[in-house]
Amino acid sequence: MFTAEIYAQRRAELCRRVGDGLILLPGNVEAPFNYPNNTYAFRQDSTFLYYFGQNVPSLVGVIDASTGEATLYGDDFTVEDIIWMGPQATIEDLALQVGVAKSKPMAALAADLQIAITLGRRVHYLPPYRGLTKLQLSDLLGIKPEMLHARKSWDLIFAVAEMREKKSAEEIAALEEAFEIGYQMHTAAMLHTKAGRTEHQVAGIVGGKALEYGTGVSFHTILSQHGEVLHNHDHSGILTDGRLLLCDAGGEHVNGYVSDHTRTFPVSGKFTQKQKDIYNIVLKAHDDAAAALRPGMMYMELSDVAQRTLLSGLKDLDLVRGSVEDAMAAGAGYLFMPHGLGHGIGLDVHDCENFGERSFDMSEVEERLKASATCIKRQYWRLMPGTVLSDEPGIYFVPALIDKLEAEGKYKGIVNYEKLKEYRDFGGIRLEDDLVVTETSGRVIGNKQIPITVEDVEAIVGKA
Repeated sequence: MFTAEIYAQRRAELCRRVGDGLILLPGNVEAPFNYPNNTYAFRQDSTFLYYFGQNVPSLVGVIDASTGEATLYGDDFTVEDIIWMGPQATIEDLALQVGVAKSKPMAALAADLQIAITLGRRVHYLPPYRGLTKLQLSDLLGIKPEMLHARKSWDLIFAVAEMREKKSAEEIAALEEAFEIGYQMHTAAMLHTKAGRTEHQVAGIVGGKALEYGTGVSFHTILSQHGEVLHNHDHSGILTDGRLLLCDAGGEHVNGYVSDHTRTFPVSGKFTQKQKDIYNIVLKAHDDAAAALRPGMMYMELSDVAQRTLLSGLKDLDLVRGSVEDAMAAGAGYLFMPHGLGHGIGLDVHDCENFGERSFDMSEVEERLKASATCIKRQYWRLMPGTVLSDEPGIYFVPALIDKLEAEGKYKGIVNYEKLKEYRDFGGIRLEDDLVVTETSGRVIGNKQIPITVEDVEAIVGKA
């Protein structure tokens, strides 16, 4: 948790941006695993965490945008709760820790909101992404669940996105600590990779490091010898010499800030020449993007830097023919990297994605998106000092995608489909680090580097 002053300043700035009405920020509640008292590991809502700081279930924050007054709603533990969970801070204490002078029991929330609604005041809320939060908002506001999305507050969405976009010194420090968790996770994966072990064993070691150094993984670990499957959560494979293992994993800092890194390495500890050729193309794209980063740059410009490097390297291997610019214009890079270069990083691994472009149609606010230029719409994202993003180029050989595009006649004369037949069983390679935009350029987050060059990777794999 940061200081009470930091949370108070954030709430004051949010009020300034929203202007009037009530800002309703529900925290998350416990989610049952298979019966009510056996729950998933608790994860607080990131926006609630940003403005109210408490990583405690079943709290709601309300801010009066007109006066700046904030109230924390929640219920104190009963003796029965204390028997099971031990002594806990009161709601009043939790509120004071984050600079909130008023606290009330949860039962008071509905009546307080109803008074505001009766007076014709706007209640601003973000579109909910959890079913229980939808039901809670529906009940509190008297809106059918299916109508919540239509009545979301664009003013609040843009205010939150713009504030969370630019990280403060305290946030960068937390991200640096999250990097250390990621470093331990990824080096452990490399050290313990050896033929005959299972992907489950390595994934378990990775998750254990996340708990040893932080509060757990920041997303479900992607670890597979089928690196061409972008989000492969199946860990059932047996590690086999000659194959590549892709590990995309991150850890979470106690303040909620996260890391997100990817490394791809040979199970045997040695790259084949073919693997090395593709790996070094991806590594150069990764490094070129990091070196090109400048404040004021558009995200799409940075993505193009990486795409050109990838296509140039593939051209050298005769997998792409003609000019790189023609390949860029045709969009041929999609066959090899069917995802963007990166995404926002902060309190989430896809920062603000719960109200970003992948969550719902944003066409009605197109001009506002251009002016806002935050990560919630990558087409208009301008990378300014304090922006943090992932840098994760990759090359993937997906047989189904290759067959589909060849059958459609896509990229004819640009992609050498005949040569591609030699790579159908290759898999995929992705390399990822987190970048922060500075006043003059950009830098990789972390005080050291997770092994990434061919030599450094080969020196560590299997050496546990």
